[in-house]
Amino acid sequence: MADSARLKKMTVALPSSLVDKLRILARSKRVRSANAAVREAVERYIADLEREDFRRAMESAASDPEFLRDIETVEYDFRHADRESAEMIPRW
Repeated sequence: MADSARLKKMTVALPSSLVDKLRILARSKRVRSANAAVREAVERYIADLEREDFRRAMESAASDPEFLRDIETVEYDFRHADRESAEMIPRW
């Protein structure tokens, strides 16, 4: 959720049908307010875009030989720590 002390106003244009629906939802207390609903929708949209960017970056890394070599090196370097940690996990 956005920090309310750091909110910045912005004017956006929405179809009147969406504005009407937002106002109805706010009046019926389905959403805190029209502003809050728009803010939450934009936050979700941006989070979705960021997840997609991350997914694409990981997909690209998965076919990058240098990245894969680095991963193998790190796995090798930490093999003892990984084994020790695994031994600390209780068995079911």
